[in-house]
Amino acid sequence: MKKFFILLMILLLPIVNVEAGHLEDISARGTIKIGTTGDYIPMSYLNPATGEYEGIDAELSKIIAESLGVKIEYIPTTWPTLAADMQAEKFDIALCGISRNFARAKTMAMSDAYGEGLFGKTILCRKSDAKKFKSVADLNKPSVRIMINPGGTNEKFARANLPHAKLIVHEDNADIPIQIAEGKADIMITETVEAVSWVKREPRLAAPLVDKPFEGTRHSCGILMAKGDQEFLNYINFVLAELRMDGRLENLEIKYLGRRANAAKRL
Repeated sequence: MKKFFILLMILLLPIVNVEAGHLEDISARGTIKIGTTGDYIPMSYLNPATGEYEGIDAELSKIIAESLGVKIEYIPTTWPTLAADMQAEKFDIALCGISRNFARAKTMAMSDAYGEGLFGKTILCRKSDAKKFKSVADLNKPSVRIMINPGGTNEKFARANLPHAKLIVHEDNADIPIQIAEGKADIMITETVEAVSWVKREPRLAAPLVDKPFEGTRHSCGILMAKGDQEFLNYINFVLAELRMDGRLENLEIKYLGRRANAAKRL
C-alpha cells in the first residue's frame, strides 16, 4: 500500500508542479519588462532630447516597478506588432495609451480602466484650416489627405469611416502632427488627449472638434498583458485601485490628460 501511494504521488507531481507566475519571475529577475511604443503624447513618449520616457504611462510604470521593488526594462514595440509581441510574452505588461476594447479582451488580458471619460477620436489640422472641418462628412472627401499610423485604433476608425478620403500611412506616430503642420497632409486622426497636448506644443495646429469626439469612439485605457495569470492581473488592478483610492491616479489624470479636479470630494 505504501508503494502505491508513493507511485501515485510521483504520477501526480507534474500536475501540481505549476510553473512560477509573472510575479515570481519579475521578483527573481529584478526587473519588470514593459512594452511601449514611446510615440504617444501624453501617454508614453520617448523624448529624443533626454532619452527618457514621459507621460502618464511612464509614471504608472515607475509606480508599478517601485511597488514590486524592481527596476524597469523598457521593450520597444509598435502598434502593428503590439498584440503579437504581447502574446509572445516579449514583455510582462504594455503601457502606451492602449484602448480597452472587445477585440483585445478576447485574446489578451486588460487591467481595470483609467482615463475614463477622457478619450475619444478627434482630429488635428492646421490652424488655418480649422473652420473647414466640422464633421466626419467634411473629412470624407477625396480632396482631404488624412495621415494615420498603422496598426492602432486610429487606422481602424479612418478605414471604417473615411473611405473617400486619401489615407496616408505614416509609420512614426509622434511625427504625424509635424507632418500636418508642415502641410504634408491635412488631418491626423487621433485621441482627444493627444490633440490637446499637441495644440499646446505646436502653435500651427488646431483641434476644432476636440470637445465633441466622434460618435461611438469614447473609451478608456488599460494595462495590457497576456492571458493566463490571474494573480498578476489582480496585482496590477490592486495597484490601480490603491492609486485611485489615495487620489494619485486622479492627480496624474489632471496633470497629463486634462481631467478637471473634483471640487466635491467625499470625505
